[in-house]
Formats: sequence, C-alpha cells, structure tokens
Amino acid sequence: MINHLRVCTVRSVDPYFNLALEKHLLDRVAPGECILYLWQNQNTVVIGKNQNAWAECRTGLLAEEGGFLARRLSGGGAVFHDLGNLNFTFLVNEEDYDLDRQLSVIQVACQTAGIAAEKSGRNDVLAEGRKFSGNAFYHSNGKAYHHGTLLISADMEKLQRYLSPSKAKLEAKGVSSVRSRVVNLQELSPSLTCEVMKEYMVRAFKDVYRAELEEISLSEADLSAVNTLAKEYGSWDYLYGAPLPFSFECEGHFHWGGVQIQLEAKSGVITGARVYSDAMDWALPGSMEKALVGCRFRKKDMVRALVATVSDIEIAKDLCNLLEV
Repeated sequence: MINHLRVCTVRSVDPYFNLALEKHLLDRVAPGECILYLWQNQNTVVIGKNQNAWAECRTGLLAEEGGFLARRLSGGGAVFHDLGNLNFTFLVNEEDYDLDRQLSVIQVACQTAGIAAEKSGRNDVLAEGRKFSGNAFYHSNGKAYHHGTLLISADMEKLQRYLSPSKAKLEAKGVSSVRSRVVNLQELSPSLTCEVMKEYMVRAFKDVYRAELEEISLSEADLSAVNTLAKEYGSWDYLYGAPLPFSFECEGHFHWGGVQIQLEAKSGVITGARVYSDAMDWALPGSMEKALVGCRFRKKDMVRALVATVSDIEIAKDLCNLLEV
C-alpha cells in the first residue's frame, strides 16, 4: 500500500544523466513509496532495450545536427525527445505497481488543462483520438517502473526525420503520416507548457494517491553514483553493441511487436544470436538469444528451444512460423 509520495525533478537535459538517475531512483525506492520523476531530454532519440540502433534511427543525421542517441532499460519502440516533451516515471516496489492508478495521474493532469484523455491498449494515452503519450515498463529485483512521454509542443518534423520505422511496421500500420496519429497537447490547450504540465502532474499525483509528498534532494553521493552510470549509458558499447557477422536473418511484425532475428552458425550449430524487438516484454529477446545459441541450425530444433522458453503460446507460434530455414 502506498503511503509515502516523493517527487524528483531535474534541470538536466542530458539523456544519459537522466536515464541513469531513473535507474538510481528505482534501486532505492522504499516499500510503500511511490516516486514521480519528471524529466526532459534535449534533441534525443531514445530506443528500447532490445532495438537495433541503426535500424530504428538515422544516427548519422542525428549526430550531424547535434542530437543524442540513448537506450533505455524498458522495451517498446524508439521515441524522440526534445524540450517540448515532458517525460514521467512512476517508480515503486512490485507489490505496489498499479498501472491504472498511474495512468489516472496523467488523465487528471490533463483534465486540469481542460483536455479529456483516454487510455488506448496497454501503452498509449490519447486525446481526441490522437496519441500524446506512449508508455513502457521495466521491473528488476522486486522493483518496477512505468515511464512515458507527454507531447506538449514537440517538434514533429524532427520526430519524423530522425526515426526510421521498419518496412514491416509500415506495412502493418499503414503509411499515414505521424501528424495524423500524434498530437501535441498545446494544440488542444494553447496556454499549456511543459512547466505548467509539471505542476499539474504533481498536483494530480497527490490527489490520486491521497497522500502528502516531499521533494527529493540529491546528495553528492547520489550525483557521483548517477554520473558514473551515465558514462556507461553514453558509451558506444552500450548504445550499439558488438556487431554479429550473421549467416541468417529474418524479421516480422505482429500485434505484440516487431522482431528481427540474426543468427550465426558454424558446422550446423548456432554459435551467436541477436534478437532485436520493440515488444513490450523487455526480457523476451535476451531469453530467445540464450535459448537459440547451441541449437542445431534447423527449424525443429529452434522451434523446440523457443517453445520451451517463450511462455506466451501465440508469440511462440509467430516466432516459429518466422523461422523458415
């Protein structure tokens, strides 16, 4: 049961510091506590934990224009952040995780701005039928977070230029423009700014959870730990990883997300595997990689390994149909 609320806001617009601070807060959230973390990144493409950076983002263009590539811990797809976008994170212990309640904070904040918001599926929030908030989720060692974006006055032109949706995703969702499916809240409430939305979010957080709250002050020890982790989050290895000289590749897009599988095989045995995905289950690609390495490079062996690993029968079936080798 949540009986203690804390709020953390930062002036930093450095994506590596901000994502490191998110992890720092997650590791330290206490039982019975919920932390609301509000943050912004400058000119940044953030990809999901298991995505292929080169496939999801025009990395060269982003770098040329002074932008940043970052990788988060949660699953899901690539998103663009600028100072017209406000990010939020709810951090709790797993027993206190309540997605409906957390999303209610966003809805109440929007109501204060005169905007009616509705949940759509598992991870989107809409206003007038258009998406302004995409959400993703992560859990580790008994702790969990739910984070997402709030588009207030984001640069939609950059959003389209930097992101590279896969052909499979375009075929699945159609080629309607980003502008027809996404909306800035400022379009619906012209006086709304990110600073004002921060105030509305904090007020809604207190009202929904009906508890007093306190602001988090970061100590020198906190800052030192966060800065150390931020260096890792900004490193080449963390962002891009070692390339795999693959001998087989397949990809597909399903209702649960897109997936790309690359396999390296020697003497008929799989010696390396890379699985990229924007599925919301952040642990799925890693477990697939472990299951496939060591298998014979033939369909029935790979199918057997995946069926034994992937608990969702429908996802397992889709993956098995993809492996036509």
